[in-house]
Amino acid sequence: QLQLVESGGGLVQPGGSLKLSCAASRFTLGYYAIGWFRQAPGKEREGVSCISSSGEITNYADSVKGRFTISRDNAKNAVYLQMNSLKPEDTAVYYCAAAQLETSEIIATMRPGDFGSWGQGTQVTVSS
Repeated sequence: QLQLVESGGGLVQPGGSLKLSCAASRFTLGYYAIGWFRQAPGKEREGVSCISSSGEITNYADSVKGRFTISRDNAKNAVYLQMNSLKPEDTAVYYCAAAQLETSEIIATMRPGDFGSWGQGTQVTVSS
């Protein structure tokens, strides 16, 4: 089964930074647009950011624009999410997933139902 693996989460103080990584087992990430999602307790999973297979197109949720940066290194088969100026409301389990189709609409809307090969997630906690 194709699956992604997230890493890099942890506990950080407000205003701090973390860099999440998304790696693939048994498939080539470079063929897919990849999205980062998060789910806080009692809330629905939401799209945070998405990057096209080439890395040329990126999208961000309004809540993270200017603070988070998505990137990819297809040679390393990895996608990253640099998170700066973290806020307590960023606390959640973060997941990466591969888009089932690569379209501008899917990248723009970041609906979880359009993505698959979900990883187990990595916990990000922002607290003083």
